[in-house]
Amino acid sequence: MSDQTRPTAPQGLPADAAASALQRFLKATEIDTRLLGMAGALLAIWLGFHLYGAIFRDGGAFLTPRNLWNLSVQTSSVGIMATGMVLIIVTRNIDLSVGSVLGFVAMIMGVLQVNILPQYLGLGSPLIWVVTVIVGMALGALVGAFNGWMIAYRGIPSFIVTLGGLMFFRGAAFLVANGKTISPVDADFALLGGGPYGAIGFWGSWIVGLLGCAGVLLMLRSSRANRQKHDFALRPIWAEAFMAALGCGLILGATLLVNAYPWPVGIVKNYAAAHNITVPPEGLFISHGYAIPVLILAFVGIVMTFLMTRTRFGRYVFAVGGNPEAAALAGINTKRLLVQIFALMGMLAGLSAVVSSARLNSATNALGQFDELYVIAAAVIGGTSLAGGIGTIYGAILGALVMESLRTGMVLIGFDTSIQSMVVGAVLVLAVYVDNIYRSKTK
Repeated sequence: MSDQTRPTAPQGLPADAAASALQRFLKATEIDTRLLGMAGALLAIWLGFHLYGAIFRDGGAFLTPRNLWNLSVQTSSVGIMATGMVLIIVTRNIDLSVGSVLGFVAMIMGVLQVNILPQYLGLGSPLIWVVTVIVGMALGALVGAFNGWMIAYRGIPSFIVTLGGLMFFRGAAFLVANGKTISPVDADFALLGGGPYGAIGFWGSWIVGLLGCAGVLLMLRSSRANRQKHDFALRPIWAEAFMAALGCGLILGATLLVNAYPWPVGIVKNYAAAHNITVPPEGLFISHGYAIPVLILAFVGIVMTFLMTRTRFGRYVFAVGGNPEAAALAGINTKRLLVQIFALMGMLAGLSAVVSSARLNSATNALGQFDELYVIAAAVIGGTSLAGGIGTIYGAILGALVMESLRTGMVLIGFDTSIQSMVVGAVLVLAVYVDNIYRSKTK
């Protein structure tokens, strides 16, 4: 009787099959692999800091409603500017002045709402914050447009123009009030910075969450209808259902999280006393809900995404970033486009100045210092290529969240400022290196 050997499957087959299944899943759902990688890195950062705190600091303080709520507010200012930096970098330029512009605009707004407007509108007028915000954003847009004009029409490299702006506007911020801090700002203006009163509460957050879910479903339905209209390939129904569940799950999960963070006890007592509310023995639980700066960031992200993906302006931005010479030959007014892009960046820096100064309830000449580095890092970490032509708004916002998570985590575990700077620099270099590898493999 002869021995017979049964052929065996190659040992690499299960791994190959799993890889093939993952590729099919990603292809069907059309999930951006770079976005997936950033989400995985963010989750690893959160878990790492939380476990470090739990093991070495007698309790993990990172993955708590309080810290994650504060993290979302801290991300808002950098995230708002990062959405504009995407357009700058996509067109193969750079803006090093955004942090200084933020500080300069914040000081102008501080002087305006504290020393000037009350004389004409009356102390406590509800128009003070409206006028202040409009002036701040307009001033930022004017500064950005001037930068863009020098770059586009005078041929000065963006690095030099904005480096000069970094130093000029930092000095100008000091001169506005001779280095003094302007505080406190208008009470209504301060609500734009978050805090217990600068949030929309339990029911307001659920309304926003449900509207967000409805928006996700409408977006998926509209995308599928457009594909059918133009005879493009459709995603499988299960993939559409998965994306709907994922989007709504993230929104509703975030809503549960922000509603799990209560007001501090002292503020609750003051609020109850002012409104004749009896506080029960077990205490009164009042949810923060979504902070106003986070809603501003979400609104900016939606508008900027629409601008980049659904308008002629957005197509022109990517065309100029992909090949400036070909874009000019195709009839695109590249010079005017650059002025518009830098004006938009300046306006977003002005909006960030609103959020930052309102959050601090003051305006200081040091506000926004080094923010330009975090903004650029957020855009690059989010997948915007320094070679131009590639970038996403949601990636930049996620990159801003990664940067702020690193900063917050290092503060919680006791790292000093020098180590924080070293880590941020290393992460920025690593992000550019990964971008180079990714581009070389996709060519």
